[in-house]
Amino acid sequence: MFSHSIENQTHLTPDQALTLLREGNDRFVHNLHTNLDLLDQMLESSTGQFPFATILSCIDSRTAVELIFDQGLGDIFSIRIAGNVLNEDILGSMEFATKLVGTKVIVVLGHTKCGAIAGACNNVELGHLSGLLSKIKPAIEQETTTTENRNGKNLEFMKNVTEIHTSLVIQQIRKESPIIAELEANGDLKIVGALYDIDAGIVHFHY
Repeated sequence: MFSHSIENQTHLTPDQALTLLREGNDRFVHNLHTNLDLLDQMLESSTGQFPFATILSCIDSRTAVELIFDQGLGDIFSIRIAGNVLNEDILGSMEFATKLVGTKVIVVLGHTKCGAIAGACNNVELGHLSGLLSKIKPAIEQETTTTENRNGKNLEFMKNVTEIHTSLVIQQIRKESPIIAELEANGDLKIVGALYDIDAGIVHFHY
């Protein structure tokens, strides 16, 4: 597998970029990993990087995006933070990745059994973590289908909160970054949400 060049990055459409991620996850699920020569990729990418995707995901040790999307060095800008929350620094990183480097898709990737989601649902307070978890609270408030056991032990409730949170982060990206919003409006970029199933290894994309 080669590292992406400026030529194939430039000619890749947002839909094609999304297809690359879907195909990569399918390989991961079926244990058909691409034969990656990481040393070759390191050498190929040493003079420049031309990744095709920017992915905001959780720090959870089970959600390494290069693995679950079967990608190599130089293919993905990976932004990781507990609960895949958003802040100004992450937005700036996304603007760099999309406007200046040219990635074609932003994926906000939540996952099942997320510790940050559970912590927010359980009203955990701990130092600076409290401020991070507060960014997830709006999704909890918007989850109105669950009337009992609204806590981190209820996996269905947590899944619902995770999906709502992912959608809210996407809305926040569009609202707070005119640069990214313009790229999307012009068809140069696609922003999608997704949920990674920890048990099955499958990424479920939603728009």
